Amino acid sequence: MYDIIGDIHGHAGSLKRLLDRLGYVESAGVWRHPSRRALFLGDYIDRGPEQVEVVRIVRAMVDAGEALAIMGNHEFNAVAWATPDPHQPGAYLRPHSAKNRHQHRAFLDQVEEDSRLHREMLDWFRTLPLYLELPELRAVHACWHPEQLGRLRPYLDRGGRLRDNAWVAAATKGEPLFEAVETVLKGLEVALPDGAAFHDKDGHPRREIRTRWWLDSPASYRDLALVPEITLASVPDTPVADGLLPGYDGEKPVFIGHYWLRGEPRPLTADVACLDYSVAARQGGRLAAYRWDGRHPLSSERFTWVEA
Repeated sequence: MYDIIGDIHGHAGSLKRLLDRLGYVESAGVWRHPSRRALFLGDYIDRGPEQVEVVRIVRAMVDAGEALAIMGNHEFNAVAWATPDPHQPGAYLRPHSAKNRHQHRAFLDQVEEDSRLHREMLDWFRTLPLYLELPELRAVHACWHPEQLGRLRPYLDRGGRLRDNAWVAAATKGEPLFEAVETVLKGLEVALPDGAAFHDKDGHPRREIRTRWWLDSPASYRDLALVPEITLASVPDTPVADGLLPGYDGEKPVFIGHYWLRGEPRPLTADVACLDYSVAARQGGRLAAYRWDGRHPLSSERFTWVEA
């Protein structure tokens, strides 16, 4: 049985409190449960004050066989940030722009950029699978998209990790592999019809929306848009074309993170649960887990969390 844990973002104190609440006990530097394992959904770094400690806890559990862990978009970005772009001398796979540096600065400060510790963490991030398909459940950071997962598989090793020679294509815009990784780790975005646009919370026009990809039959683009409530009314209420979303087959439950949800944790559908409840938010965030007990459909009663 698994305890599936959402995005931690450097909040080791919250992680320890959640593990304690779930019945794990720390022994010889490893948190253990007598009959269960943890499954971490990615985004261990960026934002929070204890990023090194979070990675230490998660990695120790994985190395001891007490947990499984997958890659989040922040771990992917961390590797790309530090990887030279072979096509542009002096550049990196993730551009060192002011925006990207601001997002990643807390991590770089805490590990001391280009230190031995930094390089060791990046090496570990590279060992993380992009998704897990277990006999009883699935786990992916942002989107279970069969077509894009199919594009990914030739570039993964038997453990589901990106091969060393695939990182450049995975981080290069315009490459098919880039689109697949973006979808799986950051979510499915679609263009609005007929050049339509909406304005985000900062007033900037946007022509694409992040989607509630797990829906089977949304009536309009507004229904499927995963945007802040304050901007939702500006998304066109235009009917959605058939086949735009992958939906979800419901063969087994799938667990995701990434979406910075708020409120009391509950399943998105009978087959899909998000465990990212904004632990790094300034107020009202939670670190959430789902106590998988083999029962399907999913139930709100199986969520456990601690306040950030």
